[in-house]
Amino acid sequence: MPERCVLLDRDGTLIVEKDYLSDPRKVELIPGAGTALRQLQQANWGICLVTNQSGIARGYFDSQRLAEVHDRLAQLLADFGVRLDGIYVCPHGPDDGCDCRKPLPGLVEQARAEHGFDPRESWVIGDKEADVELARAVGARSILVRTGYGKTHEAVTEADFVVDNLPAAATLILGMDPSLRRGP
Repeated sequence: MPERCVLLDRDGTLIVEKDYLSDPRKVELIPGAGTALRQLQQANWGICLVTNQSGIARGYFDSQRLAEVHDRLAQLLADFGVRLDGIYVCPHGPDDGCDCRKPLPGLVEQARAEHGFDPRESWVIGDKEADVELARAVGARSILVRTGYGKTHEAVTEADFVVDNLPAAATLILGMDPSLRRGP
């Protein structure tokens, strides 16, 4: 995997937001998302999904059902020639005291340990302020998308950039001058 990675939120960023999605038949990519991820991969970006899935802790679905949802997501992305480098899930509830629930850095640390990318050369894209805070926690740049819950967070976000959707985020990343590196 490349030394740089796009760390994606799932619901409301990559796929259409559906509260506590547990039915693989209801997985629906955000329009243009497949093409956007293909363009990022072709430009030698790693792509990892980092997602809070408290529906498991709440008893709404189990890890097997989540795996089925992610299998369906993989099928939809494969239609665009895209394969995620990794899927990292926090199955805990908000009060469980784990270190993997966004905005804490545990999921990114897992991904970095497996793939060796530099978070400071990477981006976090999401539709909530927790995604923006995760980026800040690991030294990555952040993009808030207006899809999902993004519009409700736009007025208060501290994201580096705010764009309409994942395709716009990919365009921004691909157009960024590679010499503009983050400080130490």
